[in-house]
Amino acid sequence: MSNYWKDLLPVDPYIVKSHGLLQDLDRQIITLLYQPLIGSFSLGLFFTLWGELEQNRVWGRKSSTHRQLMGTMQINLKTIHAEKEKLEGIGLLKTYMKETEHERLFIYELIPPLRPDEFFQDGMLNVFLYNRVGKARFQQLKEYFAHPSIPEEARDMTRSFNEVFSSVQPSEWKMSEDMADAMELSDDQEFMKEGKSKPISITDNAFDFQLFMAGLSETLIPRKALTDQVKETIKKLAFLYGIEPLQMQSVVMSAVNEHDTITTEALRKAASDWYQIERNGLLPELVDKVQPLKLREHTSEQSPKSSKEDTLIAQLEQVSPRKLLQDIAGGAEPPKADLKIIEEIMLDQKLEPGVINVLIYYVMLKTDMKLSKNYIQKIASHWARKKVQTVREAMQLAKEENRQYLEWAEGKKKQTSRSNKVIREEKLPDWLQESEASESQPDQKQQAAPNNEDFDQQKQMLLEEMKKLKNHSAL
Repeated sequence: MSNYWKDLLPVDPYIVKSHGLLQDLDRQIITLLYQPLIGSFSLGLFFTLWGELEQNRVWGRKSSTHRQLMGTMQINLKTIHAEKEKLEGIGLLKTYMKETEHERLFIYELIPPLRPDEFFQDGMLNVFLYNRVGKARFQQLKEYFAHPSIPEEARDMTRSFNEVFSSVQPSEWKMSEDMADAMELSDDQEFMKEGKSKPISITDNAFDFQLFMAGLSETLIPRKALTDQVKETIKKLAFLYGIEPLQMQSVVMSAVNEHDTITTEALRKAASDWYQIERNGLLPELVDKVQPLKLREHTSEQSPKSSKEDTLIAQLEQVSPRKLLQDIAGGAEPPKADLKIIEEIMLDQKLEPGVINVLIYYVMLKTDMKLSKNYIQKIASHWARKKVQTVREAMQLAKEENRQYLEWAEGKKKQTSRSNKVIREEKLPDWLQESEASESQPDQKQQAAPNNEDFDQQKQMLLEEMKKLKNHSAL
């Protein structure tokens, strides 16, 4: 995100079109079903672009500049770029660029949302929506977009075309040469139509099919059963549930029926059953997400060798908050209370998983390996106001504000010591004991000076610990 200006400049013009006519139902679907997934800023950007279309037309009247868009929405270009990518990722926007000698013209094509039946049967978006809004609200939304079906006992009395128009003469169906020419449409035009959306797509590199197929017997999973639709579903389920290729083999095998075929419904059920067994009945949560590729500095699975800080950043980018808590606990499942705190922060403050990882480590350093809810929420809200999105930004801000955060932590400790007569002493890992000892006996010079050096030492200790977790860091 730090290089967004390479892709977009305020002076760059853009024009809006829609993929077919957008309707009032689309507005309701996006507001009620998509907004919980993309947030209000992305929603505002979509509706602002929609407003530039003429009524009942698919093209805007004229182009505008991104500077004008910034003024209209009262947000900066970096935010517009980020929210635009959210719309692209969720399947509501396609971006084209027409480049000439004098300018770059961006064409923003608005894509209608999935129909309610498609959304609630998507197998991915509906699960994320459930976890964002909760069971009660999810049920309300499902009922809002549903209506009674035609009773099964009702008999279809509709008459066919040939029954109604039996008197049409054969000459009326004859296609003349002039008629054929009149019906032709030039290559640079398309007929106006109702917009239709496509399911959201997952890139091919999101799942290693080569590893999935390695050593897999034809008798276990027939190759003919792996249709394009099945493979696309496998990619989505792997992303949604965090299923590795070798784990996916058993999931797919359980979905093969007696006819050696695989239906998407059976595949989704098998993946859901697998996940709930792994997570004790829980559905996918925000705490299982990892840092998005577009917000990573290092996209390869191997950690960089340029510096220790880069290595630490790469590892924090590749692990989910749940897995990080699990690794810190020596492989034990994190307490539900800790997971709830982290999920609430990710949901309320809209912080990215990699940023949450930095937050977890920093807070645990300061609070004896415990996630103090008030303390972590206070820092999280500060990072949210600062619009921190990357691991490096989070580490840099923690370094700059380390002294302030220490004062917040000391205030918490003093308040706790006044309210509790007996204080239970926590056993700390080696990499934290040294930090604890140094902080318990600071001299006046250390207290008065900024704590950047202290934070660097702590970061080094974290790096040593991350080396131990390296084999478990990537999901």
